[in-house]
Amino acid sequence: MTYLASPQRYEAMQYRTCGRSGLKLPLMSLGLWHNFGDTNTLASQRDMLRTAFDLGITHFDLANNYGPPYGAAETNFGHLYKEDFKPYRDELIVSTKAGWDMWPGPYGQGGGSRKYVLASLDQSLQRMGLDYVDIFYSHRFDPDTPLEETMGALAHAVQQGKALYVGVSSYSAEKTAEAARLLAEWKVPCLIHQPSYNMLNRWIEEDLLDTLASQGMGCITFTALAQGILSDKYLNGIPEDARINRPGGGSLQKAHLSDENLERVRGLNEIAKARGQTLAQMALAWVLRDPRVTSTLIGASSSAQIRENVAALQNLGFSARELADIDALAKEGAINLWAGSSSHK
Repeated sequence: MTYLASPQRYEAMQYRTCGRSGLKLPLMSLGLWHNFGDTNTLASQRDMLRTAFDLGITHFDLANNYGPPYGAAETNFGHLYKEDFKPYRDELIVSTKAGWDMWPGPYGQGGGSRKYVLASLDQSLQRMGLDYVDIFYSHRFDPDTPLEETMGALAHAVQQGKALYVGVSSYSAEKTAEAARLLAEWKVPCLIHQPSYNMLNRWIEEDLLDTLASQGMGCITFTALAQGILSDKYLNGIPEDARINRPGGGSLQKAHLSDENLERVRGLNEIAKARGQTLAQMALAWVLRDPRVTSTLIGASSSAQIRENVAALQNLGFSARELADIDALAKEGAINLWAGSSSHK
């Protein structure tokens, strides 16, 4: 059946301007990290993408290695884009990234070399059936490649017309500022940074958010729900259908579900209930409480989860007492898988 987007798709979603650019992003963007590979049906993926767009989520975020297997999320998205979303291309922000291992041999093992970054972008465009992406990211900092080379490759992607904007992901505050300076030499702004951030992983509060503000860069966070830990999924143990038990779900580790973390999560859940929200909704609202956060990525395994997450926008405010109570529980939980990339000064 031909897809016709909801005429009301822009009525409830809120949008924030990304840094000092002219680009606005929805407060919630859809991440295709999990559940858009070949372990999920195209029908389910179609339902989630349609639901997201009908709710005003105009930004779909991918990467070369999203799957499983690597590349599958882009391939599946490309199929659904061609069938459903091509008429709406100018209403969409599509992003992808290059940085982690992707194909065999020395040129496909990830990093920031010009060879790898630009070849990866060409492959991504082919898989998705796109002429360009709206945002192209360096997915991680590579200490083995001069940053000038990596940023030069991003600038070249813009000059070629294959990316409208560029950004970085999981870079330290220092390397982010350096990346922005190098891109400015090419007269290409560094639009945005994509870091991990949630109530159990608060590293960006130390200095990254201040750096982004000073550089005029936007911020789009990922793992606001800590891969499901900050939801009701694990309040009573690990369910059989949890990500940790599914193919491609190895990024969520049993150590992340420590007794200490789950005890804090139960306390946070009580605060959420007092606010009239689910824990997931409060976790999303909490990430968005800082105006320097342009958008937060949501992941989902069903359209119902997307609707629940977007409903968090109905209550984004926090009292001083609520924030203090959350701070007492929102402690580092040793769950930041990307700390290595962001630790380089």
